[in-house]
Amino acid sequence: MKSVRIALLLVACLLHSFSSIHADIRLPHLLSDHAVLQRDRPIHIWGWATPNAHLTAKFHAQTVPAQADSYGDFNLWLAPESAGGPWTLTLSGDGPDLTLSDLLIGDVWFASGQSNMEMPLSGFPGNAVLKDADKEIAAATNPKLRLLLVDHKSSGYPLNDVPDSWTLCTPETAATFSAVAYFYGREIAAKENVPIGLIDSTWGGTPADSWVSMDTLGTHPDLLPAFASRAHFADEQTNLKAQIAAEKQEDDAARAAGKPLPRHPWHPDETSWSPAGLYNGMIAPFAPMSIRGFLWYQGETNSSHDRAPYYTALFSALIRDWRMQFAQGNLPFFFVQISSFNSPGEDWGKVRDAQRRTLQLTNTAMAVTIDIGTPDNVHPPDKQTVGHRLALAARHMVYGEDVAYASPLFRQATTELQPDGSTALRVWFDHAQGLTAHGQPIDAFEVAGEDHHFVPAQARIDGDTVVVTASAVPHPVYVRYGWMSVVTNNLFNGAGLPASTFTSETWSAD
Repeated sequence: MKSVRIALLLVACLLHSFSSIHADIRLPHLLSDHAVLQRDRPIHIWGWATPNAHLTAKFHAQTVPAQADSYGDFNLWLAPESAGGPWTLTLSGDGPDLTLSDLLIGDVWFASGQSNMEMPLSGFPGNAVLKDADKEIAAATNPKLRLLLVDHKSSGYPLNDVPDSWTLCTPETAATFSAVAYFYGREIAAKENVPIGLIDSTWGGTPADSWVSMDTLGTHPDLLPAFASRAHFADEQTNLKAQIAAEKQEDDAARAAGKPLPRHPWHPDETSWSPAGLYNGMIAPFAPMSIRGFLWYQGETNSSHDRAPYYTALFSALIRDWRMQFAQGNLPFFFVQISSFNSPGEDWGKVRDAQRRTLQLTNTAMAVTIDIGTPDNVHPPDKQTVGHRLALAARHMVYGEDVAYASPLFRQATTELQPDGSTALRVWFDHAQGLTAHGQPIDAFEVAGEDHHFVPAQARIDGDTVVVTASAVPHPVYVRYGWMSVVTNNLFNGAGLPASTFTSETWSAD
């Protein structure tokens, strides 16, 4: 009897050993039912299985073999496919077959940034409301769109998966999805008649430093200020609990007295401000995925005096970094210039100009939104116009439409002698055909001499240029436009696109 028990125990141990060796095929969550796979490019499928397992993938008319490595990781590539579907992907050869259904082939756009990109169709309760929100949500059923909303996640190292999967585009799923990305995708899907996959990987109130990999932050000396800013932020956390407790007492006292609640400084999530933290948690898992391009809306959190001066270097580094990590060449990168908002003590003009300067990078475009801001709310309600202006860039640069997509952009300023012996600066633009101020005063120009001290200037439109003078600076050297936080009167080109903030200085004065 004892020998029988021993034999049964040995059999149980062997069965457990075999079962522990075997591992079912597993794919990252971003490869799920309802996904959009990038058209006209090799389709990357990757995941995990039993070490050294031999696998077979079947998709549409393709059959592709693969083998897991000694750690169980596997990669395979499907040949490019034209737009279409729905199709099914089946992986077999290691345990039960794994099947993904309702897959579409189309274009995948990756949207990221802070709260103005994160703001969903349902808005932020008590903070920001989308224009025509109820109407937009009710009409959001769109079979051509698929949505993937990424949870907030910061990490000290690059992750290889997220817990989030693709969904259909319905009023319920669209209501909590990025409004800017949704309006962009809706227009592209309608104009190009192809399925569009939208990935919303955003976190409000976060600096660009958090979205750049440590590979880049740690190897570029001009990005060292990011770590100095992080150190300053960390110092402010020392007494944070006591500060929050004191603020709560003030709020309680105000409620008891029937008075309005006092205003307190904003306290961001500490983990979301870690350099590279959001890249690790919310960007890195997608790097193996074939995509069509990026959408970005961020910059408000980098407008403080210690962050704004290096935003040109930081934002350019972010674009290069993502392109390097995704390893698909110079993927299109379309971004939104931050809008108008009353933010005393911050450098919104410098950040907007830094974003303009980033257009030096190839295959980039910028949607200027300075005309649709709300001075008293950092979250403008008109996200439809933002999505449309981003879509104009894609329609021209990616899809080849002959459509005006760019705002007037500063080219150069030349000096002209005036009859009284003073000089004027003539400002030349690109994309300025039909330049107009719609009958409003042109009051957002300033000029400065060699001392870089800017004063308000008088300006008049002359064709597709603007002539700028100031009695206080009879011989101006530099000119800038839209440098204040809130710009009330704007220049537009004939396509109705507003001019970008700029300064003619070689480098913005720190």
